[in-house]
Amino acid sequence: MSLVLASLALLGFWISSLFSTVAMAESTPEVVHLWAGGAPGFESRKDEAEQAKDWWVRNIHNPSITVFRPPGTKSNGTAVLIAPGGGYRELVFNAEGKQAAEYLNGLGVTAFVLKYRLPNAEGSPYSMVHPRQDAYRAMRLIRSRAKEWGIDERRLGMLGFSAGGDLIGQIAYAPSLGDAKAPDPIDRLDGKPNFQILVYPDGKVPETIPADAPPAFLLVATDDEYGCDKVTLDLYQKLRAAKVPVEAHFLGRGKHAFNMGDRSTFSAVNGWPQRMADWLKDSGYLAPRPGK
Repeated sequence: MSLVLASLALLGFWISSLFSTVAMAESTPEVVHLWAGGAPGFESRKDEAEQAKDWWVRNIHNPSITVFRPPGTKSNGTAVLIAPGGGYRELVFNAEGKQAAEYLNGLGVTAFVLKYRLPNAEGSPYSMVHPRQDAYRAMRLIRSRAKEWGIDERRLGMLGFSAGGDLIGQIAYAPSLGDAKAPDPIDRLDGKPNFQILVYPDGKVPETIPADAPPAFLLVATDDEYGCDKVTLDLYQKLRAAKVPVEAHFLGRGKHAFNMGDRSTFSAVNGWPQRMADWLKDSGYLAPRPGK
């Protein structure tokens, strides 16, 4: 009898381990490189290993998107490309990428975290042209696989933190630059977001904002030590002048890089993701996709 019980216990352990392995495999996000053969002009560097430690990722030479999908029954068809910050020197991948993606998944939104090239990293061979190229390519790649990922290509937005917000501005206020004659059909697609979410965005604001700029949600702390509050106010005023729908939140305190707010001692900072969720809902992006 003891041998039978031992055998049953072993079988139970084996089945439990099998299901745990399957569950882990299913929960591992998919990583998709933006170009199969490496970034144009830098193909020889595509196999160089990334560096990651604690909160940052560096040495990105083969740009990619990491796919975070909500449970199939919860998906509403809206998708967001997330650009973490890091001053173009590194990427705050976990706190401004993975955490943001998981929060959006909870709202039924499919999220993609962008690993873009870093022109301000020490010894970098890149200029500001390259992260912009990565962001455009990521948007087009997502649209090219919209059916596969169960998303509505007309409800694809961008979320950026700090330098990631600056990067989104370079896409949101410019033409989509799709090339109808491009050899790669992905490069023929629209690269512009349908909406934008900018959290303590850094960088320069264009002199004028085009009237066809995507609707915007802006958030920053007024004591931001890098002056991102001034950037945000300038952007808000120019969006208003262009009659682009915009909602802005200026928190009384919180400084820079509060990420998803969970580490802050301030309630307003803790609760900022809910303000984003409210805006997404009020804007219709959390409703089930048409035809579902």
